[in-house]
Order: sequence, then C-alpha cells, then structure tokens
Amino acid sequence: MGYLNLKFKPDTLFLVTGGAGFIGSNLCEAILKMGYKVRCLDNLSTGKQANVDLFIDNPNYEFIKGDITDLDTCMKACKGVTYVLNEAAWGSVPRSVEMPLYYEKVNISGTLNMLEAARQNGVEKFVYASSSSVYGDSEKLPKEEGNEGNLLSPYALTKRVDEEYAKLYTKLYGLDTYGLRYFNVFGKRQDPDGAYAAVIPKFIKQLIHDERPTINGDGKQSRDFTYIENVIEANLKACLASSDVAGQAFNVAYGGREYLIDIYNYINKALKKNIKPIYGPDRVGDIKHSNASIEKAKKHLGYSPDYSFEKGIELAIDWYVENL
Repeated sequence: MGYLNLKFKPDTLFLVTGGAGFIGSNLCEAILKMGYKVRCLDNLSTGKQANVDLFIDNPNYEFIKGDITDLDTCMKACKGVTYVLNEAAWGSVPRSVEMPLYYEKVNISGTLNMLEAARQNGVEKFVYASSSSVYGDSEKLPKEEGNEGNLLSPYALTKRVDEEYAKLYTKLYGLDTYGLRYFNVFGKRQDPDGAYAAVIPKFIKQLIHDERPTINGDGKQSRDFTYIENVIEANLKACLASSDVAGQAFNVAYGGREYLIDIYNYINKALKKNIKPIYGPDRVGDIKHSNASIEKAKKHLGYSPDYSFEKGIELAIDWYVENL
C-alpha cells in the first residue's frame, strides 16, 4: 500500500462520487485509514447501503444520498471539497448497448455536472474514472495513450466524451483534471451478482457454490486485470500530480496480460474444485485482447503498482470465501 505514506493538508476533504460502489467504497476506506475526511455521494442505484454502513460511524465520513445527474446535488456535494474522485457511472459494455440513452444521461451529463460543480466550488483537483474501452478496436499492444481506435460501445463513447470535457475544463477554466483509464479492476466488494457482473467475482462465487460458470467466447481473450489497491494508489497520487499534466488521461493497470481460461483454471484450482465451464457466445462490443503500457502514469503520476495479478487474485479469493 504505497499510498499510505502520501501527505495531504490536515483539513483536506475528499469527495468520492459513487462512493457506495466497488471502487468508490475502497477509496473511501483508504482515505479514512490515512486519517483524512471523505464525503461520499451515491444514489445507491448500483452502489450498496452496506458499503455506506461500513463507515457511517466514522466522524471523518459523510454520506449524501443523491444523483450526479442533478446539478444542485453536485453543487452541494462539492462545497468545501479539496479533491474530487469521480467514480459515479454506469458500467458494463453489453448493458450500454441495450441502454444508450441512459448511459448518456449518467456518464456524460452526470460527469459534466460534476466538472461544473467542482469548477464553481474551487476544487483543486478533479480525478475521474475513464476506461480501457476508449481504445476500441485498436489492435496495438500494449495500449498506449494517444493510440486509440474506433469505439465499439456506447459505454466507451461516454468515457471518451468525459475525457474531452475534462480536457476542455482544464484548458478553458483552469480546473486540474486527470483521467484514469482503468483496466479490468477486481478485488473485495466487487458485486458477483447480476447479468452484467464482472467475470472474476462471478467465477469465484459460482465455483464456491459448485455452479458451472459461463465463459463468453473461447476463453482465449486476454485482459490486464488490475487489483483494486493499484487503482487506489493511482487516484491518490493523481491528487498530488503536477498541473503541467492536467487535462490528460493515464492508463491504470499492472501492465500484465492474463487469459480468461487461465484465470478460470487458477480460481478452480485455488478453491479445490474441478468444474468444467460452459462456453457461450462472444459479448457484443468486447475486444479480444487488452493490456496496458503504464509508463505515462509512472512518469507523470509517480504510479508504481504493488499488486500483481497473482497477489491480487489470492487476496480476492480469500475475501470472497470469507464474505459470501
């Protein structure tokens, strides 16, 4: 946890939007562990009340139930805030293909509301969640900032638009913005349930309960799976980054490449199971291979991820075994 030694001003207040979700709740927990104040904004549409209840008795934690699609709520949430960590969004590529209008409302209009509220409230830094999906159909590996392809889903489009708005807010209004292109984040409190659940927690839960998981496609697709602690580090270090690199986006990953069938077999073995998967159709809008160059984040954010896939997956499996 290389971020625990980071120093902020004693009166620093962080706002984490989507703070009741998987990534957001882990960010809130880390900030509280460091002794700083955090305000969580979440409408609990995909976030969980249980992730609020974990911290509600901490005097440094404040919860606002509200929606980033409402500007007045965003203005209230940004009052007195030093750093915004904007995690609120609707994820899932396949779901965005089914619900493009809703994704535009939440992921684009909601982020724009937050940018404007941060600007009007004098927020020092605005760090926001982008996505590896912005690389689209680019087949170049590793993925490097500046070499994006054609977008493949409404979700990817919303993240690309967010990056462009953030860039403009830096250029036009002097708001320091930093986009973090997450690559397949996993870890504790990631929801294993539902049709659009991420693959790692879904595999773990189904195997724990002796169910046969479905692998979309042939299982030979590869991803740069990134443990949650690395994402926390990137967010907090972006808050201390130079204004010279504001307005830009950075890959946040470990820099590895894991094949889906290998991950399935690893989890199967770790749980002492021998369950054969079901192979289903490819998911619409998915890419075949993805792994990240993290050189830009290393150079400009001081990003130095501590958690390899192997280290992270062991911790994740242990957590789910204890908590499911």
